[in-house]
Amino acid sequence: MQRALPLLLLGVAIVGVPALLLSSSGLSRLERLEAEREAARLEVSRLAKRVELLQARVHAIKTDPDEVERVARDQLGLVRQTDVVFHFRK
Repeated sequence: MQRALPLLLLGVAIVGVPALLLSSSGLSRLERLEAEREAARLEVSRLAKRVELLQARVHAIKTDPDEVERVARDQLGLVRQTDVVFHFRK
């Protein structure tokens, strides 16, 4: 009995480990999860860079009057009282 139990466990391990590794929840799943993790890491990196750019832009808008004017002109369509505005028909 004392010899049979370790041999039985060894036999189960010899058969079971390769079966678990080759199953759909084994190595192929691990590779898919690693690829997914890498894709998520790249997305996080891309978004972190975008956040940095947006924070720099917010800082510029808060501190630079020329930037405020540029945003007002470009995004809000505002003009100075001294500007001449031309409207063209298409």
